[in-house]
Amino acid sequence: MYKKLLFLIALLLTTHHVKGQQRTLSSEAEISVLTVGPGISLNDAFGHSAFRIRDYVKGIDFVFNYGVYDFKTPNFYLKFAQGKLNYLIGFDYYEDFYESYVSQNRTIKEQILHLSQTEKQQLFDYLTNNYKPENRAYLYDFFYDNCATKMRDVLQEVTNNNIKFNTPEHFKAKTFRTLIHDNLNLNSWGAVGIDMALGSVIDRQATPYQHMFLPENIYRFFEEATFKAKPNQTLVKQNKILFQKMEQPKKINFFTSPLFIFGLIGLIILFLTYKDYKNKKRTVWLDALLFSTTGLIGVFILLLWFATDHTGTHQNYNLLWAFALNLFMVPQLLKKQASKWFSKYIRFLIILLCLLTLHWIIGVQVFAVTLIPFLVALLVRYVFLVNYYRV
Repeated sequence: MYKKLLFLIALLLTTHHVKGQQRTLSSEAEISVLTVGPGISLNDAFGHSAFRIRDYVKGIDFVFNYGVYDFKTPNFYLKFAQGKLNYLIGFDYYEDFYESYVSQNRTIKEQILHLSQTEKQQLFDYLTNNYKPENRAYLYDFFYDNCATKMRDVLQEVTNNNIKFNTPEHFKAKTFRTLIHDNLNLNSWGAVGIDMALGSVIDRQATPYQHMFLPENIYRFFEEATFKAKPNQTLVKQNKILFQKMEQPKKINFFTSPLFIFGLIGLIILFLTYKDYKNKKRTVWLDALLFSTTGLIGVFILLLWFATDHTGTHQNYNLLWAFALNLFMVPQLLKKQASKWFSKYIRFLIILLCLLTLHWIIGVQVFAVTLIPFLVALLVRYVFLVNYYRV
């Protein structure tokens, strides 16, 4: 108990120094960028980046990262959904940071930076000033302003834009969506959610500079970076692997995967449609459920597009299958005799599915591949409804 109390006092004193006082680094100080590998959960799937400030002469071994958010923020979930949630710069002792990610079995790599003593001090001063309560918050953007891009942008600011990020060897330009897919299992609910929520704006090719929204690409580009004033001097002085992830067998339950679930739903739709065709009737609850579900998803997509500040949710052509107006067509499906125009509306839905296929083929937008069984079944159901109402 006595040791814990002493540790707490030391912790408070050191934190006070970080928040309120400047420290002068010794000539032995080193500054590095830490790159943490992917974790298990979706929010950890893309890795993490942080600055490490190490000066054993002054008893400093701190880590600053830009991936902290405060659950106590008023209207936290609403702001998160709207893309208006501020993230914070975080502070850790290196030992705590290291142990945290080792316990999660995530690789930790370190790149010690080739900075002058003045640049080291300026970066440390910048981070400690940034950690002050009035300066901590920044508006997070997954593609353009996140924990990884902050490594690049803060360094550029401190060095007066003196860093040149050269294109790594064997570099292949990719779209934003492909870069996301590279870090996900496509047959996962996280991948489905991302492909449904993010629009065609992320299907354009990212510039080499824009590839650095991912921590692993920060690592790759920093490896090749040099200084504009000294072209022969590399940004990274030394590489270290601080912890190597221990490979473990992945537990994948196919029977709860999106492909199985959507395949099963598709088979049920096709079976009921075949049955209805043979019996010359219509399963009302199925149509009401399909139109309600696709309509509600469409409303959600529209809200993400027009009612939020997220940059990646615009121009989302998932609306071609998740058509919001379907929600208002449910009363027509519940009638014994639908209005004459309703058959034309269903034909319109078939045209939209054809347009979706065209968009996919020519590369305007890539859709969740696991949705294919459901989309095929939806098309067959629409064709059945056209023939049913025509009779």
